[in-house]
Amino acid sequence: MLKDFKEFVSRGNVVELAVGLIMATYFGAIVKSLVDDIIMPPIGKMIAGIDFNKLQYQIGTKTLEDGTVEAITIKYGAFLNHVITFLIVSLAVFMVVKAYNNFLKKKKEEPPTAEKAPTSQEQLLMEIRDAIKEKNSKV
Repeated sequence: MLKDFKEFVSRGNVVELAVGLIMATYFGAIVKSLVDDIIMPPIGKMIAGIDFNKLQYQIGTKTLEDGTVEAITIKYGAFLNHVITFLIVSLAVFMVVKAYNNFLKKKKEEPPTAEKAPTSQEQLLMEIRDAIKEKNSKV
């Protein structure tokens, strides 16, 4: 069973999947930082200095056991950041898939390579073969 698992993992597909998953995880973190730290702050500044992560709508309150009151909120600003992150990741994945499909399409369109002309040694062997066939057909 361990041998089968080792063969399964070493086939390449699992290794490629693992590498892709690790890269996607870190790519997601980079895009999240891009949205949260670079894209949204200037947009928030243009719209009266708003921090989108702090945008929320309070729908009520609840009192905890220790007597403190906690707000019940809908955090639509954080949701907006996640939507923008999703759109950027989706665009990046779309571009990668489109480039890969174009690569496969070009690969299919490439004409098959022409057969090489036989070497002089191969040509001589073919002549000998033909001569033997001709001699055998006369007998």
